[in-house]
Amino acid sequence: MLPTGDTAGAPGPAGAAPAGTANTAGTAELRQLLRGGPFHLALRAALAARGLPLHRVQHRLAARGIKVGVTSLSYWQQGARRPRHAESLRAVTALEEILELPDGALLRLLADPHPARGPARPAARPYRALVSVGAAVEQLLAAMELPPDGGLHSLGHHERVRIGAGGEMRTRESQQIVCAHRDGVDRYLAIHHGDPGCDTSRMEVTAYENCRTGRIRTHREAGVVVAELLFDARLRRGDTYVFGYGIEDGTGARSGEYVRGFSYAGGQYMLQVRFDEAALPVRCRRFARTGPQAPRTGLADLTPSGRHRAVHLVEQSVRRGILGIAWDWD
Repeated sequence: MLPTGDTAGAPGPAGAAPAGTANTAGTAELRQLLRGGPFHLALRAALAARGLPLHRVQHRLAARGIKVGVTSLSYWQQGARRPRHAESLRAVTALEEILELPDGALLRLLADPHPARGPARPAARPYRALVSVGAAVEQLLAAMELPPDGGLHSLGHHERVRIGAGGEMRTRESQQIVCAHRDGVDRYLAIHHGDPGCDTSRMEVTAYENCRTGRIRTHREAGVVVAELLFDARLRRGDTYVFGYGIEDGTGARSGEYVRGFSYAGGQYMLQVRFDEAALPVRCRRFARTGPQAPRTGLADLTPSGRHRAVHLVEQSVRRGILGIAWDWD
């Protein structure tokens, strides 16, 4: 059993640079962002220049009688949300003072937002609508101060799963092509859900191509691992990126299916499941679901190839929901 959303990326760091960093508000990057935006990148650069973590910014705002949560500040600098209401705009004015910026420097970017480029953001489905452990996934994302929408959608995804001699899921490898639907995206969130009895502390995440591992968080009771894969570049809206990673598991009970949830429609998906010679299923089928509790639809038998003992599915343009392969052992 396994992963969820194919678009779990996240824009930018969840906090500012360490306190004590010298004031570099005059740097070329910050000056450029204050001239042309977008707002969230300018705010992020200003926070880094001042070296203020978000909780200290929140305290300074509170001292001025302005109540803004750390999560809201994080979303603002990630581009997941924009300040719109009167109290939020008052907070932005105070931020200009706290971050030692010219009057109106940030407010102007909200009044004259950076022009849209590239594809519009597709409609997404929340994790709770995709997988039974969606609540655990959302809990981990909140603890990491990351929005559910990471700013990426998939153009192509090739995934290979290997089942071990005991019927357990040993490994999965993913090669992906993604497209950013907002500025500043520099990471992807890989989400893995193990089979019953799995041990998240023994799972390993490996970055293979054009990325490196960042924070890794686990939900032991739900059997969920969330891993940041940090890109070698920061993407602008409309940019594409290719990367690859893998997860070593092998800690759960005998597996009976592998599924992937798709938050967004569109993009090609290929899944191959390869079985060990010592554990061959008697039947394999591909299927689709609209949600974790919905009935299986689109059932089609799959026959393992003789020498390679593998089955696969290819979907040229995925729909929001779940795709997978299931198998019977007897």
